[in-house]
Amino acid sequence: MLQLPGRRSIMERHAGHPSFHAVAVTAGAGLPHRDDPRAADPRRRGPIIAFAYGFHGETGQWWHDLVRNALNASGGRSYAQAWLADTFEVAEVHVHPDHQGRGVGRAIVLALTHQRLERTAVLSTQDADSPARRLYRRLGFADLLTRFSFPGTDPPYAVMGAVLPLRSEPGPPVAAPRLSCWPRRRLALTRPARPRRW
Repeated sequence: MLQLPGRRSIMERHAGHPSFHAVAVTAGAGLPHRDDPRAADPRRRGPIIAFAYGFHGETGQWWHDLVRNALNASGGRSYAQAWLADTFEVAEVHVHPDHQGRGVGRAIVLALTHQRLERTAVLSTQDADSPARRLYRRLGFADLLTRFSFPGTDPPYAVMGAVLPLRSEPGPPVAAPRLSCWPRRRLALTRPARPRRW
């Protein structure tokens, strides 16, 4: 959470992506149903305790291009294409420390990716055995890159990917599947065929 003030301009730029999607969790109690007009009253919602956002990844985006180049180098062009040709990039996931370990992170990532039309989801997290990384593995994410350094960062990162939809039930960690490429076809109301889960 300490990095958030310095990331404000990055987040504002991300919010400008046409496919930007964000979710937030508030600490309000006894809230009416979201369709109830009283739910719009910020005094009833309470403070935000978690938020996450992401967007469709595309060539020309800083993170996307760095990761594509690294995946090309580690697994070849078809490997990078399979993971990044039609992907939802989970850019930020934050849960206030007082609310961690209660399922909020899991719920917010599932809500963020629910009904996305992309084939895959990708994200980066510090390359350490952390609660966040274990959560991502339980959701079906697997390591695509490890010990990866973004320019200007000190700790190494892991880049992780999952085939959408994410696992809603906890399961054992998975290895990154070798996805095959197919032409990028996006239909507004239908999903492309999915590869089998491994």
